[in-house]
Amino acid sequence: MARERALQRGVSVNRYIEELVRQDAGEVGHKFVEAAADFMKQYQSVFDEEFGRELGRDPGREPGRELGGEARP
Repeated sequence: MARERALQRGVSVNRYIEELVRQDAGEVGHKFVEAAADFMKQYQSVFDEEFGRELGRDPGREPGRELGGEARP
């Protein structure tokens, strides 16, 4: 099957497989980033509570606001 597809695209079998691996790796990386973002959103209040204290922030305050009430860039 790979040989047929490679011939259809006019590339070597090795090149075709290399392209498949790159495509797959990109999709896996993208899925990992999405999963990490979902995890962070799900546990945001826990992170805010734990790490907000270490940084001198009030865990109940709106995220992105410093002690002076100014929004962080």
